[in-house]
Amino acid sequence: MSQNPIELHVDLDVEPGREQQLVDIFHNVFEGTIRKQPGFVFVTLLKTGASTMYRLVISFQTEEERLAWVASDDHQRVWPQMEANLKGEKFKAILWHNL
Repeated sequence: MSQNPIELHVDLDVEPGREQQLVDIFHNVFEGTIRKQPGFVFVTLLKTGASTMYRLVISFQTEEERLAWVASDDHQRVWPQMEANLKGEKFKAILWHNL
């Protein structure tokens, strides 16, 4: 296990009225699928106060393993279900390296 896994922070702009759908898909579909991926460390979904902004935090042992997840059939199946609940610019992502 790498001592310095990477983290991807993805800010999600959720369509008003679709928040519960996003949360349900995260817990019932996305979370279980990503946990099975090689190099997976953790995933969480955070909410900012009373707004419709959420942050998805994903961690893998390496950036290569995260990219393999993104290219996988599993990701291609579950991410569109999450993205269907987003609006506007939909999301902004920042990759972090633990030091």
